Amino acid sequence: MKLKDFSIGDEFLCGNKRWRCTDIGSRVVVAICLEPHVVTRLKINGQKRVMQTEISDNSSWFNGPPYAVVEIVFDEYDMDDCSVAP
Repeated sequence: MKLKDFSIGDEFLCGNKRWRCTDIGSRVVVAICLEPHVVTRLKINGQKRVMQTEISDNSSWFNGPPYAVVEIVFDEYDMDDCSVAP
């Protein structure tokens, strides 16, 4: 894909993952990954610390901005590996 092929809010594929375009710059595209995310929580109970890890597919994380998931920058080299989502 080329920069002109992206639109904010549209989905695309890259690296076997589904992404949503959140911003377009003059040379880059910013997007969030729509795949399930690994969530790690640290619970502190007195002196005891417990880490809990789980997979979350909570769709509310994709509402924004701001987003609950990290936004990733795709440059011109990354865009070559992207394709339009069906």
